[in-house]
Amino acid sequence: MHIERAIAEIEEWKLNPQKVRFERLCTIAEVFGFRFSRQRGSHKVYVRDGVEEILNFQNVDGKAKPYQVKQFIAILEKYKLLEGEDDV
Repeated sequence: MHIERAIAEIEEWKLNPQKVRFERLCTIAEVFGFRFSRQRGSHKVYVRDGVEEILNFQNVDGKAKPYQVKQFIAILEKYKLLEGEDDV
């Protein structure tokens, strides 16, 4: 997946975080360099070197929780990952 396509998809998520598919969120997290760390039940945890926060995504009937989508976007913005800056 190209990063440009992922960024475009995230821009859509900002407008409607309620309809984000869980597996899509996990895939895009990996596009941005997060790696799967562990899973417990319906929760998947992702980490990335240089990023203090841990991503915790919950699968609810195939959808991601909207607040977790918003948290993911906030982390991408905080570390300027949406701008292509990869020097976290």
